[in-house]
Amino acid sequence: MNDQIRGIARGDAEVPLSVLDLATVSAGHTAGEALRTTTELARRAEAWGYHRFWVAEHHGMPGVASSSPAVLIAHLAAVTRTIRLGSGGVMLPNHAPLVIAEQFGMLHTLHPGRIDLGLGRAPGTDPATARALRRGDADRFPEDVADLMGFLDGRFPEGHPFERILAVPRAPGGRPPIWLLGSSGFSAQLAGRLGLPFAFAHHFSAANTEPALELYRSTFRPSEVLDRPYALIGVSAVAADTTEEAMRLARTGGLSMLRLRRGTPGPIPTPEEAAGYPYTEVEEDFLQAWLSNVIIGTGPEVREGLTALQRRTGADELMITTSVYGGGNRIRSYELIARAYKLIS
Repeated sequence: MNDQIRGIARGDAEVPLSVLDLATVSAGHTAGEALRTTTELARRAEAWGYHRFWVAEHHGMPGVASSSPAVLIAHLAAVTRTIRLGSGGVMLPNHAPLVIAEQFGMLHTLHPGRIDLGLGRAPGTDPATARALRRGDADRFPEDVADLMGFLDGRFPEGHPFERILAVPRAPGGRPPIWLLGSSGFSAQLAGRLGLPFAFAHHFSAANTEPALELYRSTFRPSEVLDRPYALIGVSAVAADTTEEAMRLARTGGLSMLRLRRGTPGPIPTPEEAAGYPYTEVEEDFLQAWLSNVIIGTGPEVREGLTALQRRTGADELMITTSVYGGGNRIRSYELIARAYKLIS
């Protein structure tokens, strides 16, 4: 399965470049418009030479329309041909492992060789919504991962309570690649022990990136799916035609994140609203700290920042996420980055 996990570097990129999309909803727009933008972005990302396109699971957030990764992946697979599609990720404690095995077994059967199953152990929402989801115990995440793998492989140890249960359909070529996602050392260590690929959320946990990657690499044990470690990192980046415009757009995502952390999530605000917001000193400090982990600028400036980050961390792949007002601005950012790396022939 190594060939389904390890990406292909294109153009002048030293490692594969991929996309993480949240189907963000901008102020004055609808979730339907956000999902149509995600669909168009997936088509263009494929044409521009990005390696994979992942969507995330979030619940109860007016500014995020990607609540059901399996449904959205099925839609995107129907309108693309070659780009790998996956979850970044499915929040496994929200679901019974058998349900996820059935969903991704079906996706893998319908679109063989194109589906990734990324798993996280956070709820992807607030505590009240997590309870409404009948969320399971996050402490059982390793056991849930093992059960999910058993269902996808059609193989449990003798005497296991699920050994006679079948997850249908099951693709003849075996299960889709399973990735573990994380923002700390827990999933890094688990991915290493299981010999699975690892995706780290640098975009919201930058201080933990290098320690988590080191922990993953030091605990890695070769497995039947991967002979050596493979780690990608999620990176926030905003590209525009000028540095000033890129910063203006980046502040819309920053204000959106501030409101989320404050417990008042909403759609992505307009650039005018972000520029005119009356930040307190504490809020301004939060915004600047957040923006310091976003790579912002023209296409060539973003390329320089991404390349430096990859070399510093040794990441095997960069997965870019862009949270800004306006679907057109989001699509344009990915185009400028692709052109800067000469992914577009």
